[in-house]
Amino acid sequence: MTIRLLTASCFAALLAACSGNGDAAPAAQSGGATSADVAGVPGQPFVIEEVAQFAQPWAMTFLPDGRLLVTEKQGALKLMRVGGEAREISGVPEVAYGGHGGLGDVVLHPQFARNKRVYLSYAEPGPRDTSGAAVARARLNLDDSGGGTLSDVEVLWRQVPKVSGRGHYGHRLVFGPDGDLWISSGDRQKFDPAQDMDSNLGKVVRLNADGSVPDDNPFADQGEVAAQVWSLGHRNILGMAFDRQGRLWAHEMGPAGGDELNLIERGDNYGYPIVSNGDHYDGREIPDHDTAPQFNAPEITWAEVISPAGFIIYSGDRFSDWQGDGLAGGLSGRALVRVEFDGDQVREVERYDMGQRIREVEQGPDGDIWVLEDEREGSGGRLLRLSPPA
Repeated sequence: MTIRLLTASCFAALLAACSGNGDAAPAAQSGGATSADVAGVPGQPFVIEEVAQFAQPWAMTFLPDGRLLVTEKQGALKLMRVGGEAREISGVPEVAYGGHGGLGDVVLHPQFARNKRVYLSYAEPGPRDTSGAAVARARLNLDDSGGGTLSDVEVLWRQVPKVSGRGHYGHRLVFGPDGDLWISSGDRQKFDPAQDMDSNLGKVVRLNADGSVPDDNPFADQGEVAAQVWSLGHRNILGMAFDRQGRLWAHEMGPAGGDELNLIERGDNYGYPIVSNGDHYDGREIPDHDTAPQFNAPEITWAEVISPAGFIIYSGDRFSDWQGDGLAGGLSGRALVRVEFDGDQVREVERYDMGQRIREVEQGPDGDIWVLEDEREGSGGRLLRLSPPA
């Protein structure tokens, strides 16, 4: 079932959705956790505590001991104990910083407690001012001072080909229930490669944890980059999460009036740029999904775009009424968006005004919800903890 939210939005907001986050100057680092400001927002089911500030934060993940890894777009990986100072982890690969490019996602191997492996995505520089997303794994070595280093860094995957421009890398990472690694690969604002099986741009990629290709991938018999592909016809996926049934859901920044939430299914084509429920930013129309039923249509289309970034499917006890619901950040939407699943159907049920662009959403070890703001003009992007009211 496809739900289209038909609220009108202004063209300026659509342009903001397209750009995501540009080449903003970095804000000053706070030097660790700020004094906690706790505030309730009328009509919202949580209180907000400011924990720290970071320079252009992009992603985060919790270690088993409760400490937090945070990526900063310019290329820094930070380790922070909640309530303590953030320390830098050395050994991060060189990143191509600019536009949407830089250091991206960070996730832990499912057996991190045993092997200490972390996975990073980033924009990697190429020849003649080209770049492309890459994914590397490394061993995280922590020291007694609260910092550490990465060792045995190994690049497992690259976008093919590297192209000019600094947009739509995608490069969200998630491990599946079977321990396989899923990567979103943006179309790099080049459109047609999303339908080209000689390229892995505009695709969802599935690999083994060591970077090899699973034998049961839908296009494995085609070899080369096609063998990596699980689904195609995507624009710029910036959030992926598995539900309790083991199904993969992903939202993506669409063109003007066409942000989407999709159920990602084996071997399916999601139609971009041939079809979309939005249109090109220069005003050219794109045929809607209902004109081409051979393509997998989105379960939700946001005509009033939210510019979704970061996504979890909540499983904690702190917000018990939200168990099984999806939570997405909104960049241009400046909101936390909650969606409810009912079988294969999904609908938006609530939108919480956060007052700032939300880049990342994560569930904490105790079930609280953590969000990273996109960097604000004149200050860093805040790390916020959302807790139920006392």
